[in-house]
Amino acid sequence: MSKTNSGNFFEDFRIGQEIRHATPRTVTSGDASLYTALYGSRFAFNSSVEFAKSCGMPGQPLDDLAAFHIAFGKTVPDVSLNAVANLGYADGRFGVPVYAGDTVTTTSTVIGLKENSNKQTGVVYVRSTGTNQKGEMVVDYVRWVMVKKRDVSAPAPEEVVPALPASVSADSLLIPAGLNAGAYDDVLAGSSHRWGDYALGEKIDHVDGMTIEEAEHMMATRLWQNTAKVHFNQHTEGQGRFGRRLIYGGHIISMARALSFNGLGNAFKIAAINGGRHVNPTFAGDTIYAWSEVLEKIEIPGRTDIGALRLRLVALKNRSAHDFTLKSEDGKGFDPAVVLDFDYTVLMPR
Repeated sequence: MSKTNSGNFFEDFRIGQEIRHATPRTVTSGDASLYTALYGSRFAFNSSVEFAKSCGMPGQPLDDLAAFHIAFGKTVPDVSLNAVANLGYADGRFGVPVYAGDTVTTTSTVIGLKENSNKQTGVVYVRSTGTNQKGEMVVDYVRWVMVKKRDVSAPAPEEVVPALPASVSADSLLIPAGLNAGAYDDVLAGSSHRWGDYALGEKIDHVDGMTIEEAEHMMATRLWQNTAKVHFNQHTEGQGRFGRRLIYGGHIISMARALSFNGLGNAFKIAAINGGRHVNPTFAGDTIYAWSEVLEKIEIPGRTDIGALRLRLVALKNRSAHDFTLKSEDGKGFDPAVVLDFDYTVLMPR
């Protein structure tokens, strides 16, 4: 009997199945430094202990997306090792901040299954929850992936597609204990534009571009312990559909988020992931640009120091964002340059 793990195929999943993912990950200050080295993020809240303390935090929190990557990476061997594509995210919330010394563990529950018409693959919906060593929720989100079948003749399970909200409601946003933006310093943060300076429907070209290097995306995939062969094994992927390794979608999210600093420098904390799709593949050598649209301005009940913005973050490859490209010329799909359509909610000082 083989002692190696070939991963789960579509017919291995069942509704209600709970998966405890292996390899708890203790966060160190090195993770914060590597995150900065990979993406160049400049948000002061995650860069400076003293700035974070001025906002009521006990220390410098790990970037929210770094916490997401760590929790996500745990799920890959069990959920998406045999995936064809990671299709989307929804209903995601960030809980308690993560600090150096915290240990993150992830569990997932299967909440939906749908076999595809080709009978060779199916879509698996899971809710994954990352918790710290105290059992406190760090991040909780739904994602769905297209997974290969081991046996194309295996009978299809009963189809269950979960109903997911269009966005995380304002009363469901979790504000970290102690957070207070009353002493928030615009100069040190690098932006004078606060919550009240943004208008509904406003679009922001983040101007800068960032080219993906082969070594960087490989380091990121290993850093987050993402074992999906499509990201790291050129020997197998060189013979596949694209002839080369795909960039991990989360790598693009973090690149676009880092680029968004130029125009959204005071969007210091991510509170929710409302939805997101990786709509076209990216490869080493591609240059990523980004633009954002303000979808909603949210009042935080009982708070006068912070507000929230629901944002659409769009990333493009090898095409500047100044024309706010999204749809293809025929209007029936995404423009080939668009690689990410990401709907998320951020906290900002008022």
